[in-house]
Amino acid sequence: MSKTFGWIDIVRCGLVQAAIGAVVVLTTSTYNRVMVVELALPAMVPGALVALHYAVQLSRPRWGHGSDIGNRRTPWVLGGVCVLAIGAVLAAFATIWMETQRDTGLALAVFAYLLIGVGVGASGTSLLALLATHVDPGRRAAAATITWLMMIFGIAVTATLAGQMLDPFGPQRLIAVAGCIGLIACMLTFAATWRLERNLGRAAETDAKPKVREFRAALAQVWQDNEARRFTIFVFMSMLAYNTQDLILEPFAGLVFGMTPGESTKLAGTQHGGVFTGMVVVALANSGPLRRYFGSLRGWTVMGCVGSGVMMVSLALSGAFVGSFPLVPAVFMLGFANGAFAVAAIASMMKLAGAGNGASEGIRIGVWGAAQAIAFGVGGFMGTVLVDLFRALFGAPEIAYGGVFAFEAALFLVSAILAVRIRVTENPPPAMQPAPAE
Repeated sequence: MSKTFGWIDIVRCGLVQAAIGAVVVLTTSTYNRVMVVELALPAMVPGALVALHYAVQLSRPRWGHGSDIGNRRTPWVLGGVCVLAIGAVLAAFATIWMETQRDTGLALAVFAYLLIGVGVGASGTSLLALLATHVDPGRRAAAATITWLMMIFGIAVTATLAGQMLDPFGPQRLIAVAGCIGLIACMLTFAATWRLERNLGRAAETDAKPKVREFRAALAQVWQDNEARRFTIFVFMSMLAYNTQDLILEPFAGLVFGMTPGESTKLAGTQHGGVFTGMVVVALANSGPLRRYFGSLRGWTVMGCVGSGVMMVSLALSGAFVGSFPLVPAVFMLGFANGAFAVAAIASMMKLAGAGNGASEGIRIGVWGAAQAIAFGVGGFMGTVLVDLFRALFGAPEIAYGGVFAFEAALFLVSAILAVRIRVTENPPPAMQPAPAE
């Protein structure tokens, strides 16, 4: 038998997720805000750049398959985080150069976001495949929750601290913040993955299921699985709904509610804090004595999608009540609902990843990661394009952003309907499970 991860190993993987999230939040929140508000660029510029980094991640199935047939996944993880950090720092330089040398800045930004996409895809896919392969089946849902919570924690802390350090805003300050976060992320990943796969490589190679070595055959095998295909469609739709607001929330806060760059970055931290809280609640409900009453992954997924839709409707109407609308609590509750459906979906993914014939955890997670990347890229860019279109038609920013938020609410409703069809075999209660060895 190959060795399985204990709780300390799972937490170490969570530290890597935290490092990835800490770097990514700069590219999706801070740089986006600076381009739109401080540099007065069209919202579709950062939208196109973020869409580009998601387009690169369409190769996630190939990376996952490569790690399936190899002996080690941690080199992919460490290398990916280093590439991600380099891309994020270059993106900071590019953002500043756009103010004085727009063409040069945009060209560098394209290259930087390509690196960011490669780094996120290589590290994220390999890390989740590592967990799916070496975490005991009875611990997979908990492992998914722990690692994702740590990623959200890393995003929330980074967004909050970065928001404080960026005020008063200046070019050197932005580059310094990006450099420090990137360096810390690389150091944390190196420490977390050091000898993580010791004694796993040969055991896994000897003890593993038969591997499909040809990429196209392995991909076809995954797509022929009805449950895997159905889950892929749900991932695409729910992540499309989730990410359409990602690039427009901070500019919305700045243009409609008059927030400074630091304040709007803190607002992003508040949202991710809500996501963190929602995930904790679902994790607690899905374990221990509460599991009998509140442990349905499908139920939490559906409720989270519906709750997210309701909060998007409230944001859509908030522009009419700028002086009295509680924006910060509303954004926190949106994050809470997002976290509830996300952690339930992630737990389902971890269970489905090991359900196929053959050693296919990496390519399965790669397929779902590619669906998420497509949705994130399309959603982020679509949100910015719709904002620009609605502003051209109606002029008032509160109407433009409100229209996009209402559209997102409809997407969440469709996602809830799709979630009803998800079929994941629930693990037996903990008392009925054999205790896995540490």
